[in-house]
Amino acid sequence: MGAPSRLHSRHIEFLIAVELTSGEELRCRRPQSHSLSKAVEDRLRADVRMDAAVGGEEEETRQAKEMAAARRRWESLIREQKVKVLTPREAGYAIQLSNKALLDVRPSTEHEKAWVRGSTWVPIFDIDKGSDVGALSRKITNFAMGGWWSGNPMLAYDKDFVNKVEEKFPKDTDIVVVCQKGLRSLAACEQLYNAGFRNLFWVQGGLEASEEEDFPREGPQPFKLAGIGGVSEFLGWTDQQRVMASKEGWSYRLVFTGRLLGLIVLADALFLGAQKLGPLVQELRSH
Repeated sequence: MGAPSRLHSRHIEFLIAVELTSGEELRCRRPQSHSLSKAVEDRLRADVRMDAAVGGEEEETRQAKEMAAARRRWESLIREQKVKVLTPREAGYAIQLSNKALLDVRPSTEHEKAWVRGSTWVPIFDIDKGSDVGALSRKITNFAMGGWWSGNPMLAYDKDFVNKVEEKFPKDTDIVVVCQKGLRSLAACEQLYNAGFRNLFWVQGGLEASEEEDFPREGPQPFKLAGIGGVSEFLGWTDQQRVMASKEGWSYRLVFTGRLLGLIVLADALFLGAQKLGPLVQELRSH
């Protein structure tokens, strides 16, 4: 199984930078990995298309090959049980009863909303703070292709991720690796395994698949809502919020209905204001 370090860092970003889209989960069971294969392939295809919008057909072909290679590597990790699979509930029990360490690899935008008490946070990706032309181009592309709606910022791969984990844990430590939906944590498991960690556990579905009783939570948001943002979160138009609304009832839904009505009123006011402002500006120019 080839190490991801052989790939250009720019390509690694598109292989494992973005989690599954809203409503998707990694549902890999221990004996099989068909669902994992499909979920990874669907997400990575989307990333390839986004990169192709910037790099052209040749870039798309290269990304497609790397996509397939990444999928095979991750399937192999699970199939050969180099990384053990835990459900969120099993992970919660493992941490409480056997003192396994919990490594949270989510970016700061998700971690600051909700985290597991006593966990260790080392993000494999975090907000891209680059200001060069390439970074700005990627940020604009990310925003235009859905970032404004989902609230997901452009993330940058931390090349020192493994070194930072090595500073926290000896390589014989039992480490449960978790992210928001399961894809980044699986990529993190691959890198840690290649670095010599052998007691790795992957939480399928991530924190979003967990129930509140599975882990002791800290932070202002439920685990299920830590990965959403943007206009979709503001309006309550995410799968996670729909599930929450079905449990909370009408009081929860009314908040977002009020926001939607407020946006409609604001849009009408701006439209009417623009209609009145146009003639006024023309009149001022004529004088």
